[in-house]
Amino acid sequence: MLNVNEYFDGKVKSIGFDSASTGRASIGVMAEGEYAFGTGQKEEMTVVSGAMNVLLPGETEWKVYSAGEKFVVPGHSEFHLQIAEPSAYLCRYL
Repeated sequence: MLNVNEYFDGKVKSIGFDSASTGRASIGVMAEGEYAFGTGQKEEMTVVSGAMNVLLPGETEWKVYSAGEKFVVPGHSEFHLQIAEPSAYLCRYL
């Protein structure tokens, strides 16, 4: 079943799903802005389109991830994003 989520006054929207090949995941779009997300479990984020400037837990420098690139966020942590243009992502819960 699909699970629709909306965050930050509608600036981030995602659809959660389960599949045999991907496992539990969500795919979504972020509008321009700055966001902080908390994780309950380890996540693998793949940028589908656009780009994300990311500050991962324990890091002091931001890193830009473009379409096709991925990064992993530890469970029970918080990460920060700066989005300069509408960008899409796939989040896999590991």
